[in-house]
Amino acid sequence: MHVIGKVWRSGAVALAVGFGLLEAPAPSHAQRGPQGAYCASNDNRFARCQVPWRDAELVQQMSKTRCVRDQTWGFDRNGIWVDKGCRGQFAPAYGRQYDDGRGRGWGRPPQQLQVRCESHGGNRQFCPVDLRRDDQVRMVNKLSGADCRQGRSWDWSRDGIWVDRGCRAVFVVERRY
Repeated sequence: MHVIGKVWRSGAVALAVGFGLLEAPAPSHAQRGPQGAYCASNDNRFARCQVPWRDAELVQQMSKTRCVRDQTWGFDRNGIWVDKGCRGQFAPAYGRQYDDGRGRGWGRPPQQLQVRCESHGGNRQFCPVDLRRDDQVRMVNKLSGADCRQGRSWDWSRDGIWVDRGCRAVFVVERRY
């Protein structure tokens, strides 16, 4: 094909898109709720969710696939993106703390996130939550008659909170920036 034909074809495609004759895939809109927005990579496919925030943080992982910032989810000028099966509840993030290991930096007061985690039938249940080094987790409301004692029937790690032996409770994650 001659150069003139290529230029004409690319110009025709640009005009067709401009007039709406050809459709470009539209970005997904996040399903917003009281705690933020839900965004999902279904069938391990890349997806974008538009939100009116300048940055986001994962507040609860909703998939078996681990959601890791800048690997299976991220945030850019087009909103939240998820990939490789990551599904989660996201909330606005208002800045990042500078931490050089000596407590220097800036931040804001701790943000609290509530997570409900329940052991049914006495079985261990893991509730994925993206926890950071400086986060603190505490039980605020015991929902079961079973004993809920940290280190015995519940605890937490960087990946989330686990409950066991019939412990059902609401936990608060204090996020420090």
